[in-house]
Amino acid sequence: MAISPFYLLFAIFGLFPIAFSMYLSFQKWDGIGNMTFNGLNNYQFMLTDAEFWKAVGNTFLIWLFSTIPMLFSALVIAFLLNSTLVKFRTFFRIGYFIPNVTSLVAVAIIFSTLFSNNYGLLNYILSLFGLSSVEWLNKAWGIQIAVSLMVIWRWVGYNAVIFLAGLQSIPTVLYEAAKMDGASGVQSFFRITVPILKPIILFTVITSTIGGMQIFTEPQVLVGNDGGVNGGGLTIVLYLYREAFINNYFGYGAAVGWGMFVLIALFSIVNWKLVQGKSDNN
Repeated sequence: MAISPFYLLFAIFGLFPIAFSMYLSFQKWDGIGNMTFNGLNNYQFMLTDAEFWKAVGNTFLIWLFSTIPMLFSALVIAFLLNSTLVKFRTFFRIGYFIPNVTSLVAVAIIFSTLFSNNYGLLNYILSLFGLSSVEWLNKAWGIQIAVSLMVIWRWVGYNAVIFLAGLQSIPTVLYEAAKMDGASGVQSFFRITVPILKPIILFTVITSTIGGMQIFTEPQVLVGNDGGVNGGGLTIVLYLYREAFINNYFGYGAAVGWGMFVLIALFSIVNWKLVQGKSDNN
């Protein structure tokens, strides 16, 4: 009886929304009027909709530009913070984690200033070297780079803290023995740190994949509901939001949500297999 409130809340806020979204994906509904059974039409339209596949492609590109360098940078930062050579380690740990708890709206405003077409900081730096300015937010690739950097800036510290917790569980005697055998810091990193952190690396890869496939706030605040010029920032969740809550196609939006679930599951499995295979080979 003591745990029954948990199951009640989970049923209301967990199971019911999932079941209702599945039911809704087979309906045609504008959110106000009566629902009309639509069969598989929502899914058929999704698979033939060029905008949906464009959103899928944008999401994968942003994930590629952000997640891989983010996880590698987080692992390097954690390795350095765990080193006794670094002073004020607590200060740096807090400093790297602060971006994760910073308002995304404030972050988007700052990055829109950095990438501004006319008076942005990046264009000012380019002008110092005699280079012409770049209209970052007027090009699809520029928008994707801006969103990717926002993701990196926000999550690199979070993953570094997770890696740091794993590093602190590694016996220092292993590094001391490697140093006595003449191993360099780089060799110790790839031969000791990375193999032992395999479970944590798998965890961060899976969670980063799920998070990367659900990017919404960054492009929505930065370039708007349409994803900016040529839809360069149109991600899957932003596309879902536009179709369901802007165009009032709630049935189709639910179908897109389940399509995104399938893509996330498949992509997570592929990432898990790749990382697991590389770790086993090592």
